[in-house]
Amino acid sequence: MFQLTALYNHPEDAAAFDKYYREVHAVLATKLPGLRKFTMSWPAPGPDGATPSYHLIATLIWDSAEDLQAAFATPEGEAAMADLPNFAGAGVDILSGPMEAVV
Repeated sequence: MFQLTALYNHPEDAAAFDKYYREVHAVLATKLPGLRKFTMSWPAPGPDGATPSYHLIATLIWDSAEDLQAAFATPEGEAAMADLPNFAGAGVDILSGPMEAVV
């Protein structure tokens, strides 16, 4: 399995960001060819009340690195990447690599 993780920084307007992400960007992401799993997580404050480092963490999983690369070479992949400037103005870090399930 191969995973892409998108770490979204805190936007100025969290409600607007979340609405756009759910209604537009996540819909685009679900159309990526070969996508096996897609999760979204909103980190909670730490035990001391500290603000988490990121507003949203999105995790997308494919069978292989080749499948991920092929997905982003399609019109659907290009549309998802082209959409980032429409809502991720605060910044996003995108990481990818092999995934290993422990449980």
